[in-house]
Amino acid sequence: MKFNLFGRGFPLQLAITVCCEMAFILFGYDQGVFSGIVGNKDFLNTVNHPSPGKLGIIVSIYNLGCLTGCIVNFIVGETLGRRRAMWFAMVWVIVGAALQSSAYGQAQIFVGRFVTGIGTGIDTSTVPMYQAELSKAHQRGRLVCSEALFVGVGIVTAYWFDYGMNFTAGDIAWRLPIACQVIFAFVVIFLVFGLPESPRHLYNTGRSEEGIQVLCDVYDKHPDNPQILKEQDDILKAIKLEGSVGTSGWTRLFRKDDIQTRKRIALAYGMQFMNQMGGINLVVYFIPTVLQDNVGLTRNLSLLLGGVINVMFIIGSFVPAFLVDRIGRRQPMMWGSFGLGISMMLISILLSFQGTSVQKPTSSASVAFFFTYMLIFGASVNCIPWCYVPEILPLHARAKGTAIGISSNWTWNFFVVMITPTLIANLRWKGYLIFMCLNFAFIPLVYFCYPETANLTLEEIDHLYTEPGRQARYIARDIRKERKMGLRPTPQQLEASRQPELAEEKGSSGSMEHVEGSGAELKE
Repeated sequence: MKFNLFGRGFPLQLAITVCCEMAFILFGYDQGVFSGIVGNKDFLNTVNHPSPGKLGIIVSIYNLGCLTGCIVNFIVGETLGRRRAMWFAMVWVIVGAALQSSAYGQAQIFVGRFVTGIGTGIDTSTVPMYQAELSKAHQRGRLVCSEALFVGVGIVTAYWFDYGMNFTAGDIAWRLPIACQVIFAFVVIFLVFGLPESPRHLYNTGRSEEGIQVLCDVYDKHPDNPQILKEQDDILKAIKLEGSVGTSGWTRLFRKDDIQTRKRIALAYGMQFMNQMGGINLVVYFIPTVLQDNVGLTRNLSLLLGGVINVMFIIGSFVPAFLVDRIGRRQPMMWGSFGLGISMMLISILLSFQGTSVQKPTSSASVAFFFTYMLIFGASVNCIPWCYVPEILPLHARAKGTAIGISSNWTWNFFVVMITPTLIANLRWKGYLIFMCLNFAFIPLVYFCYPETANLTLEEIDHLYTEPGRQARYIARDIRKERKMGLRPTPQQLEASRQPELAEEKGSSGSMEHVEGSGAELKE
């Protein structure tokens, strides 16, 4: 099967990346759009001025929908494949957006938020896996982390759109921002039409001819090209190692096996737990409310500062988007968690002076640490989990395991967003201490449990878990040492060593249809 809408080689690779990033802009937009709406007077009139607890449920039921979407993807993801799962997700998003933007009561808002969440859950548990399976080992982290960067773009776009609409009268101020979600969904639907299925999914479901054709199209190479043959061989060896030539039953995910699937799924779940339980959605969803109720700023200034604070999310996300394959996964997670814990601690200390003579200057000073929090989160804990989850999982469990891992994101996202209005109103400054302690606890968790996966192929990551009695983090460390000493070639060196062969092949068969250009090969 050939996909010619975007051609072959680099144009096709670029289209794959753009599609994945557009899907994550939609994800970010959905995350951020309610931040500037929950305080809108017309919206509150429409939903009958709910209590803080009920408002938390209105906002967080979206996350419950996302969790449901992960469950749906767990059940049907392998059957649908990566492309059809993305289409399926966009249909849910469009229906949900229509329900929300036309709502005239709490019930319809509830249903619309939940339906949109189902689409986002399917989307977020498919897209990082799809991108990872079509990326070079030494570029995989950068490409997948760039998706998380575009989550920030979506959040900021939604936030400033909300801010601008705040100056308009009537229900259009909140209906239009919600309705605009469908623009991104339709763009993703169009782009997916021209994209191939993941070759790893095709091989894993016994469609080898289609799989090798996709490899040839994406890399712009002939089927006999040494790199295509090597890529195919690596995939088939991984399938053989994992003991599966087709779709695996879900019970196998939780059995003890030779490649430690159960442990790796637990690591994926824990990584997304850390992404959410550091307190990020207190800031993303409720920063205007926090600045009004805890800091004491005006509504307009709170909205304005909230928008600038969210811009820090994007600025920080540039660091892993460009450097994650150089600095790795573990170090940003540990240093990031430390920085987030310090920021939460200082916010709590400065807000604790409420009711004293220094309340105003200390509360104002706390705003600076919301800035540092968002900057550090964007540079570390925001991006790494989205990259780490699909790459730590074995091929036979990648679709279901990614769904389980991302379900952690939405489970704890729902929990944090649901309790935040009550936390802000009742615990006030003490609530930030909870997130401080959690962030500090994540540092030893990452150090002792999570191996470094940067610059390892997906097949090499499988081998980290095939030596009984040795921890994966030590095996990964030894691989890096061997590469540093020149005893083991890096993916980049392997690629460079093959260039003379590729050039000779191109020169000797320049008239052949499938050998046009030297395109970029993806090596996992």
